[in-house]
Amino acid sequence: MSPAFPALENSLGSGMRLIILDRDGVINKDSAAYIKSPFEWTPLPGSLEAIAELFNGGYTVVVCTNQSGISRRLFNATTLDAIHEKMKSASERTGGHIDGVFVCPHGPDDHCSCRKPEPGLLLRVGAHYGISLHGVPVVGDSLRDLEAARRVGARPILVLTGNGRQTLKNHCRDGVEVYNDLADAARALVLELETKNERKE
Repeated sequence: MSPAFPALENSLGSGMRLIILDRDGVINKDSAAYIKSPFEWTPLPGSLEAIAELFNGGYTVVVCTNQSGISRRLFNATTLDAIHEKMKSASERTGGHIDGVFVCPHGPDDHCSCRKPEPGLLLRVGAHYGISLHGVPVVGDSLRDLEAARRVGARPILVLTGNGRQTLKNHCRDGVEVYNDLADAARALVLELETKNERKE
């Protein structure tokens, strides 16, 4: 794990903190054939419990995800909404809460500003909550997640699920925290927040 990151300044309100998660390979199992239906959406071991730990530890949990399957016409927006309803419901049943899901529906040839590693999707989150993204943890398994985080001054965190091990091997640079999975990252972030709150008392 990398050295401690500077104190978080992304206050949403008294005692609240924001965290942004990638979806495929972080929360649920990824697929080279895309997740095209709610039936195909399967959470990674421990990921829902990790979201619950983050939520109960004081974080507002948001998901930012590239979903070029819409542009490729593999599924439509209604199906994607159903997938995300399954994800949110599963999180609720485990004691967590996903406050919002932000989606880029474009393909790599659309040259949009919201497809990670472009920063537009994360900037949309910042605008929605009315905050700076400086220091906000952004958890992903791919280089594009880390690059998008860097471009908005957020805190890039790599997990070794999904594409994470390949990303670590080929692309990871200094300044990126690395955890085995979302559960390990959640545990560390909640402990960090608890320690910071204790110092204030």
